[in-house]
Amino acid sequence: MGGATMPDAALFRTLLFNRNVSLGTPGGRSSCFKLKRQPMIGKRFHEKKRKQLHGNAWFRRTRPVVYLSMNDSSEFQPAFVDEDDNPSDSLEIREDELLTAQIDLSDVRSQRDAIEKERDILLEKLAIAEAKQHEYQTAVMHEKELTISELEAAKELFHKKVQESIQEKFDLESKLILAKQDAIELAVQVEKLAETAFEQTTSHILEDARLRVSTAETSAAEAAYQIEEQIRSATEGAVLSIVDQSKSAIENALAVAESAGDRTKQFVASYVDDLNLVDEIASLKSQNVKLQKTMSDLESQLLVSNNEMNKLKLELEKSRQQATAYELLARDTEKELLEFQKSIRETAIQQEDEVKSLLEKMKKDSADRRKATSKAFKAELETIQAAIEAAKETVRAKDVAYVRRCEALQRSLKASESASKTWRQRAEMAEALLSKKVGFGENDDEETYVVNGGRVDLLMDDDSQKWKLLTNGPRRKIPDWMVKRIGFICPRFPPRKTNMAEAKLSKFKSLELPKPDEVWSIAQEKPKEGDTLVEHVMEKEIIEKKRKALERALQRKTIKWQKTPEEIKLEPGTGTGREIVFQGFNWESWRRQWYLDLAPKAADLSRSGITAVWFPPPTESVAPQGYMPSDLYNLNSAYGSVEELKYCLEEMRNQDLLTLGDVVLNHRCAHKQSPNGVWNIFGGKLAWGPEAIACDDPNFQGRGNPSTGDIFHAAPNIDHSQDFVRKDIKEWLNWLRNDIGFDGWRLDFARGFSGSYVKEYIEASDPAFAIGEYWDSLAYEGGNLCYNQDAHRQRIVNWINATGGTSSAFDVTTKGILHSALHNQYWRLIDPQGKPTGVMGWWPSRAVTFLENHDTGSTQGHWPFPRDKLLQGYAYILSHPGTPVIFYDHFYDFGIRDVITELIEARRRSGIHCRSPIKIFHANNDGYVAKTGETLVVKLGHIDWNPSKEVDLDGSWQKFVDKGSDYQLWLRQ
Repeated sequence: MGGATMPDAALFRTLLFNRNVSLGTPGGRSSCFKLKRQPMIGKRFHEKKRKQLHGNAWFRRTRPVVYLSMNDSSEFQPAFVDEDDNPSDSLEIREDELLTAQIDLSDVRSQRDAIEKERDILLEKLAIAEAKQHEYQTAVMHEKELTISELEAAKELFHKKVQESIQEKFDLESKLILAKQDAIELAVQVEKLAETAFEQTTSHILEDARLRVSTAETSAAEAAYQIEEQIRSATEGAVLSIVDQSKSAIENALAVAESAGDRTKQFVASYVDDLNLVDEIASLKSQNVKLQKTMSDLESQLLVSNNEMNKLKLELEKSRQQATAYELLARDTEKELLEFQKSIRETAIQQEDEVKSLLEKMKKDSADRRKATSKAFKAELETIQAAIEAAKETVRAKDVAYVRRCEALQRSLKASESASKTWRQRAEMAEALLSKKVGFGENDDEETYVVNGGRVDLLMDDDSQKWKLLTNGPRRKIPDWMVKRIGFICPRFPPRKTNMAEAKLSKFKSLELPKPDEVWSIAQEKPKEGDTLVEHVMEKEIIEKKRKALERALQRKTIKWQKTPEEIKLEPGTGTGREIVFQGFNWESWRRQWYLDLAPKAADLSRSGITAVWFPPPTESVAPQGYMPSDLYNLNSAYGSVEELKYCLEEMRNQDLLTLGDVVLNHRCAHKQSPNGVWNIFGGKLAWGPEAIACDDPNFQGRGNPSTGDIFHAAPNIDHSQDFVRKDIKEWLNWLRNDIGFDGWRLDFARGFSGSYVKEYIEASDPAFAIGEYWDSLAYEGGNLCYNQDAHRQRIVNWINATGGTSSAFDVTTKGILHSALHNQYWRLIDPQGKPTGVMGWWPSRAVTFLENHDTGSTQGHWPFPRDKLLQGYAYILSHPGTPVIFYDHFYDFGIRDVITELIEARRRSGIHCRSPIKIFHANNDGYVAKTGETLVVKLGHIDWNPSKEVDLDGSWQKFVDKGSDYQLWLRQ
């Protein structure tokens, strides 16, 4: 540095109190000038005064002379030399010396001014260097805090993963133990069952065989006994009859012989007497002939008896053969029984082997799983360790960089401290020098010049910023994070310049700075009502808020005034035609007090451009989500109480938002069981019975008419053909409309009953807007979506036709096509007639387009929309005719709220409504380009296109949204 390091005030005062001053120059030379002390008022006055007060002694005093010389380090070093004044020289004062002194004084003053300017520049540079130094310190501390927080986060993540791994290990071990126990119990049960089955089967077979054998033996014994009895009885009867007949024949023959002998004797006697022997002989011959006949008859009877005996013998042989056959059958049965027992034993052994092999396999699988788990755990641990090592290495590198920065800062601090120490020493030396009693007297106020009065101390002290804050005061409430940072950051700014008039009055009194606690109590003090500045700021903020609120209200009223009668008119099928529906819930919303969570979002939804909010089912339900209703008039559900529901609806109404209630009309859960144990008795105000249930419902034994749609198998399907059912539903819908405050309906499972009943319900309740859920599968071939989906969208259009156009329907066709079309298959978005391929292409005013809802997305995920194509999907449905629906999760949880709001603003500016005409320019693998209405053009994909390249597109177009290859929007100027 080429300037002197002595303070300017000290130098000036040194010049005033000393006659000879030597100043070093940048070139290493020193320039000296001699300064005669001259009074400020008049020469004679001071000479006389000096003579009166001091006499000649003053002229003999030693006077200090200050020399400033430049050493090798380019710094000025002060040197003090005592000079003996010569009284004779002092008494001779000449006019030319006075003139020279004045010239020298003016030169010194100019040099002093230059030095002072240079000093100010150096002070500013020093302040800037210190500010940079503090910024470096702040940056280093911030990086250190970030590094520490990242390390802490890594540690927490590591500990969390370790805990999760340990917990998973414990869970796997417990599952393994439970699996082993289950396997052992299963084996024991299988073994017991096998033994029981074997015993039961064997016992049954043995008993059956024994019974069969005993039955065969009994039947064989009985048959043999009967045959033997028959043979015995027949034989005995025949023999006895033959013997009796023989005996009688023999007795007859003997009697005839005796009678013949007697007659012979009589004949002989008579022959002698009468001589009639010839007659008697003839009679005897006749009797003999009779006896022969009798003998022949007996022989024939004996032959008959022999034949009967032979027959009986044959029957006995047959009986013996049957008995032998029964014995063989019994032996075969015993053999089969033995073989069956053997097979049962083999089967049991085989099952036991299979169970053992299964247990071994389970043990092996569990060991493999455990090894795989341990391996995965080790790999994960290694990954975590690698991440920790990387984090440590990063922290180490940051620490090294931080240490290097700290060392550099320390070096700069040491240099600053050495410089400040030099400044302090010089200031102290100058102050000590100038504070000596030099001059005409101790009470010479005119000759007394106050030194800095602590200026160097104030410059080097940390309280300079505090003094500035104490002087100026806080401008606004300081946040906590700023208070914490201020606690260790104290920039050292140069103090204010001291006024000479105030310095003269101070009489060397040092500046009494407040304590740090007092200063920061002022900084941390909250704004008070009496603070003019704070009141001004608060008033300004209040006025700004009121101005914005008035602007929004004026904008809404202006939009209302600018609307045509067609735009203000509400139709249940379309609303105003410019509706943008927001589904205000997801599948898990019932877990919180949802009505109280949704109500504060009404203002935000209205500002974003939403016009209608779809509420969850409000009724009491068996399932907490609300889609299994029971008592329709009980609105205390899992989403909140009926009072909370009314409060939420009132908040929506205050923001000019339509509210759509999700009504489930297809089915209803019963409260009681019928005498045969079927749940088909309803309770509550609508106490229906089985006659309110469709008769073709296979699970609930309804006694109504057949269903007019598809069957919902989880609950009783309501028969809408019953007059009392339709009457009760109409009254309930009007109660929801008039007493609760709903403006319209979302009809759940609309394909469960005819659209003609929907028409009747809508005409009776007169909703502002109604949407039906008619959801069935699209057409696929080989797992790929078919290009032609006319049949699918025709079914939805048929249902809308059945309602007489009083209700719109979700465009499920467009959702399904977008799933495939946005993956570089944009040709799917145009049909052969050049129109969109969904319901939007046939009946756009009744098409409600959407990407996801609580069924397809959320935690159910039955049919989720591709996550990376959400922005393109919303760009499509919000830039096309129909009524778009925005899902709660996408708007508040997916981080794309601003993008959706931007697309809604583009739709509003271009005036797109549900009936806007559309013209498709391009639809191929590269991209999709279409014009909606007359003021908006949308491009999807990476096709190289802009409005200037389209011949059929006239007018001047300005790009409103540019998302590159995802989508771009132009508005007509």
